[in-house]
Amino acid sequence: MKRAESLEELERHIKDEKLFLIYLSQPECSVCHALLPKVESLLEKFPEIYSMHVDMLEIPETAGRFSIFTVPALLLFAEGKEVMRQARFVRVEELEHNFSKIVKLIND
Repeated sequence: MKRAESLEELERHIKDEKLFLIYLSQPECSVCHALLPKVESLLEKFPEIYSMHVDMLEIPETAGRFSIFTVPALLLFAEGKEVMRQARFVRVEELEHNFSKIVKLIND
């Protein structure tokens, strides 16, 4: 998963990518560190989802732009619109189910 360098970069991918996942975290968040490799592994099953990792300490304006109150937070955009949001306690099985449904809807 590529690391985002700026809010402008995220905005560009939201607009340009058919499916775009943003993974937001903070360095001191142990849940964030534990979940990230699981999400990266899950994304291998969904090559059509472009993804980026955001360190919210490096790009603090993301909290306001995306209304993030807790981390980790995962936002999935389909054709520029937010279609899924999960935060804090993310179940990987539920995430996989949601990815499958959204990918199927977009590809049909």
